[in-house]
Amino acid sequence: MYRFLCMFLLAVVCLAVPATSDAAAFRLGDQGEAVMDIQRALAASGYDITVDGDFGPATEAALRSYQQEHGLEVDGLAGPVVYQALLGREFPEISRSMMGGNRRLIAIAMQYMGVPYVYGGSSPSGFDCSGFVQYVYRQCGIELPRTADIQFEVGTPVSRDELQPGDLVFFAGDYVNVSHVGIYLQDGDFVHASTTYGIAIDSLYRDYRRDHYMGARRIY
Repeated sequence: MYRFLCMFLLAVVCLAVPATSDAAAFRLGDQGEAVMDIQRALAASGYDITVDGDFGPATEAALRSYQQEHGLEVDGLAGPVVYQALLGREFPEISRSMMGGNRRLIAIAMQYMGVPYVYGGSSPSGFDCSGFVQYVYRQCGIELPRTADIQFEVGTPVSRDELQPGDLVFFAGDYVNVSHVGIYLQDGDFVHASTTYGIAIDSLYRDYRRDHYMGARRIY
């Protein structure tokens, strides 16, 4: 959207397009009992970690250390190989809703309803569209690039029919391929930084949004 100088933080593993081997994995932002099992196993292995069911940066750091010490691929993900080595049992069938990461992200996003639109804004005092998305994801421990056009290059493409809460939805401007981004909620609704209303809910089915829809990406 807004083309000004920014830092492109594309080296974060959890933002890369998932390969088949890591598509099913517990990762940064996940929550739930299964995450607590991983944390308990890490703690039992001598890692200083809080068992709280929240896969945050400390859990990722402990996993990386475990992987390095056991000759495993160091990516900070608890996929089938790491899970088997750490817990001694097969990797469970998982879904993103099961781990609660999406619910947490949406709850954070909705806290800022009504915050005014500010060009170049990236804090609760005022957001632009990509600044809002970047800020919300950062609260879940996930770094995104600063602008909508570069955010459109990370994660995994998803069709409109497969959208899930927390996915990023992108739109074109009149003369720009990707100029706007929001966070999908459900039933065609998404939350975004509107130039008119600030942080507000809009619909993919509204004529303008439908006509300018560019696609969606799943970050985690």
